[in-house]
Amino acid sequence: MKSQPVSAPLALWLDPENALSPEHSQALQVSGWAVMPVTTLDSLVAQAPDAAVVVLHLALDVTRLKAVQQLLQDAGLSTPVVCRVDRHEFDLAVEATQAGALTVLATQDVRPASWLRLLNQINPSAARATPQPMRNVVFVDPASQHLLALAQKVAQAEVTALLVGPTGSGKEVLARVLHEASGRSRGPFVALNCAAMPENLIEDMLFGHEKGAFTGAHREQKGLFEQAQGGTLFLDEIGEMPMHLQSKLLRVLQERQLTRLGGQSVIQLNVRIVAATNKDLKKAIVEREFREDLYYRIATFRMRLLPLCERPGDIIPLAMQSLLQHDKKPWQIHPQAQTMLLQYPWPGNVRELENVIRRALVLCADHVVTPAHLMFDDWLTAATMTPATLTINPTMASTPPPQTVTAAALVPPSSTVQQFMSDSIQAMDLGNTADNNAKDNADNTPQHSPLALTDVASPATDLSSATRMNEHQVIMATLATTPSKTEAAKRLGISPRTLRYKLAQLRELGLGMASAY
Repeated sequence: MKSQPVSAPLALWLDPENALSPEHSQALQVSGWAVMPVTTLDSLVAQAPDAAVVVLHLALDVTRLKAVQQLLQDAGLSTPVVCRVDRHEFDLAVEATQAGALTVLATQDVRPASWLRLLNQINPSAARATPQPMRNVVFVDPASQHLLALAQKVAQAEVTALLVGPTGSGKEVLARVLHEASGRSRGPFVALNCAAMPENLIEDMLFGHEKGAFTGAHREQKGLFEQAQGGTLFLDEIGEMPMHLQSKLLRVLQERQLTRLGGQSVIQLNVRIVAATNKDLKKAIVEREFREDLYYRIATFRMRLLPLCERPGDIIPLAMQSLLQHDKKPWQIHPQAQTMLLQYPWPGNVRELENVIRRALVLCADHVVTPAHLMFDDWLTAATMTPATLTINPTMASTPPPQTVTAAALVPPSSTVQQFMSDSIQAMDLGNTADNNAKDNADNTPQHSPLALTDVASPATDLSSATRMNEHQVIMATLATTPSKTEAAKRLGISPRTLRYKLAQLRELGLGMASAY
């Protein structure tokens, strides 16, 4: 294991079931932690005085957490404990939080950003000094460039901003731009998804609690407002916040001060609030689901993000950026593939585009993305797309005609703003996406079509014919990019015998396979 700098905070890693994985070790080191695995309670107590945190794996219940807390307390130590829980054990995560864990992380979480947030929670000054990974974000379309210029102006003013836009359009990306372009850029950026947390935990997470405030509160806990001191607090999906918390949030925003749960002292705040929602808050006000006074408090400056289909100039650069994020080698997108990307309506916005590009990464072997590599989510609609129907929407008239795109297309429009790529856009798992799209079930479950523009006799007119055409295109695309049937069957996730059977079926249906060999 690499030696860590003396100044790096020490995390004691206690996991009786599994050894410290290389992925977790790298994530901790990249985010500024020194990590030391411990296997016994004696070694834990011996090293705890020098540790900033104990990282504990929980499997069945919180018995192990209580035992470690008691051990540390008997030794006269107040070292906080962070619990790692399987992402499906939600009840156990809640129980661990109530039992006094500093925070709970998913066992499978190997993202450096998660451990960087923990570092910020333990020692804000140390986290602030840790260099953040820099990524360019795309503002190429004229509408996006106008939004970026507006964000730069808003960032310089100490006003609360409300970001409105559909899911997956990049609201957290814009929130990070607001933070990085402001005078608070050296401070923390703290985010909370108000729709993802149980109602009984949001209040504690926002405002924090004092020791003994409730059963299991063994130590004081700073809330997200305090963690974001000197920086920005991003409240995503604020339209989903419960009504009784909306009134408490309104008071904090008005007074710029708070009192922790179970506490009496008033804490002054120096935090900028950026909120986001995909709901119509005016309609929610009429339906008594959102407070009108809170709306006008958070919407000092309202900024709207367009759906991806309404800013076509961003589509190809976003696709290239996604390719380069996962493979640094030079990539190209065929002009026909560009046309298909521009023609598709993108109901899932940037997140759906990310999915499509990752599927192309699985299928493409020569770093040139062609139409055969594009598999869209809305496959029944997209399967009817042929060269004759691939016309550019009139709203795209200002977009230059498609050309083969290379990495040179990803020049940031402004060098004055430090721009980050949103965690929510990066939160997808490439391995899971590849596994899901490589399976070809024996029961002929419809798969997403790669939209090959060859060997398609006519558009599908019913579900059965669309399914056959889709399977035909998947097999064709795979055979065309693999050296043998055996390798093609392996990539498709079926046996060579099953592949021969399906080829025979396709011949009987009159679908020629000659061009696939």
